[in-house]
Amino acid sequence: MEIFGIALLVLVLVAAAATVGAILRDGRGHTPPEHSVRDWSALDLPSSNYTMRIF
Repeated sequence: MEIFGIALLVLVLVAAAATVGAILRDGRGHTPPEHSVRDWSALDLPSSNYTMRIF
């Protein structure tokens, strides 16, 4: 019975170490590109929908 407890403890420690390692490595070297184009905008379109403007 102690063998199962030790195996479970080792498994939990390995999983915790893998999780911490994945969190520390995540995102390094993967910065989003910068776009030189302006974001889309509605410019001079009305902010209310058509059915509200006819009344």
